Amino acid sequence: MHQSPVQEPPLALLFDVFGTCVDWRSGIVRDGEALGLRLGLRGVDWAAFADAWRARYQPQLDTVRSGTRAWTTLDVLHREALEDVLDQFRIDIDSADRDALTLAWHRLDPWPDTCEGLTRLKRRFVIAPNSNAHIALLVDIARWARLPWDVVLGAEIAHAYKPDPEVYLRSVEALRLDPSQVMMVAAHNGDLLAAARCGLRTAFVPRPTEHGPGQTTDLRPEHEVDLVVTNFVELAEALGA
Repeated sequence: MHQSPVQEPPLALLFDVFGTCVDWRSGIVRDGEALGLRLGLRGVDWAAFADAWRARYQPQLDTVRSGTRAWTTLDVLHREALEDVLDQFRIDIDSADRDALTLAWHRLDPWPDTCEGLTRLKRRFVIAPNSNAHIALLVDIARWARLPWDVVLGAEIAHAYKPDPEVYLRSVEALRLDPSQVMMVAAHNGDLLAAARCGLRTAFVPRPTEHGPGQTTDLRPEHEVDLVVTNFVELAEALGA
């Protein structure tokens, strides 16, 4: 699936994390099932629960993007959304368990190719997350999933959320590079389109089960990108790493 190797490789690669590097859905299901087993919660569809929780993600980010509220970290937004989802599924757990379940977003497993691909890419390029997660959350995910970042970048240094251009441009600026020297890697078309508009190069890596077996979105690039591969190992090969 991958295109011909790019003629002039970038100097740095920025990566979306949720969905592109790690499997958030399975992680939330795993922690939900563990909680349900411990508390004797019966009949909960934890996959549907994970989907409902994630469905509140973009609307919450919009409250910050629009200026309705000040910069707020994902831990706060995830906890607020959790309250609604628990009500939706008629689940009553105490505050400590709500806090613990919110931290499920800090314990997400990588896709099978993620670590091998990132390790290969790190030998030749600077690699960093460019995520809507805040720094502490990204550090926890990196330690859990063994993601070998050179530095942690993204929304918190810009106090903005993707696809706001500041998230991409501030990450590039932190590396003291020009946008054309940086490639954004993501499984989401909207993320790559926003990065391209900021002058970054782009690589599309589909994650066709991010939203479960019935996923219908982000299965292929919907606009021009610089590189299309099926996984991070192919990305390393295409970039000569």
